[in-house]
Amino acid sequence: MDADLELTLIAAPEQVQAARRRGLPVACLAYRVGGGGHLFRSRQPAVPPGGLLALDDLGADGRADPAVFCREVLDECLARRASGVYCAFRDRTPPPLRQGAARLAEALARRGLPLYVPEALGDVGPHVRPLISSALSGGSLEQRLREAADRFGPDRTVLRAERTAVDFRLPSPTGQGAALSREALEALLREQVPAVFFSPELCARYFTYRTGPEGVHFVLFDDAGSLRQKLRAAARLGLRRAFLDYAETADLLDEVIPPAGP
Repeated sequence: MDADLELTLIAAPEQVQAARRRGLPVACLAYRVGGGGHLFRSRQPAVPPGGLLALDDLGADGRADPAVFCREVLDECLARRASGVYCAFRDRTPPPLRQGAARLAEALARRGLPLYVPEALGDVGPHVRPLISSALSGGSLEQRLREAADRFGPDRTVLRAERTAVDFRLPSPTGQGAALSREALEALLREQVPAVFFSPELCARYFTYRTGPEGVHFVLFDDAGSLRQKLRAAARLGLRRAFLDYAETADLLDEVIPPAGP
């Protein structure tokens, strides 16, 4: 991995200790936005101080109060001595949370702290740092990142490198496929013994197989090598930071990022 690209791991509270052994910054995903925009924290295990405060919006509703959301997240961020906030929000974020994110970005910026948000929230203000997903079914990842960097600026644009495995039935006019679990992908590879190729444009592995005379499938997936290529693509374009989900990648992190010396 390019030394100029800072990599941060996203980990649940019970994974933080193991993730920190990698010697990388870790964001503890221990918070959730609930009804009314209130912030809820995981109780077990205790959330360690410092690092990025990470939260999702799985409990949020359309009645969230932007002011409540901003105040509670900012208060927790300051109390935990966090270095910034990472929002693992869904693509369809409720409008009140969009407004809350804009307020929070301004408040954090006054304190010199970043706010990372999904690309869909990249337009809420000049201080947010949009997360660009590496999960593509077509086109070019490098072009995708270049367009995002042109839109938001390379200093603000951040790669969210995802380990994915998707099975597309061809033809696929919508570009939508069925997600494969790690176990399902491994079983499919054992059963089909396909020729596996690498797409430089998508920075992903792929293969095809048949389930009948007209049942052609196209499988796109990631391994350690493809994740390394995604990170290198971001570094080539001058991006400064990338995120990896620890739970998704723990089994191959030693191949993605070789351990430091003793």
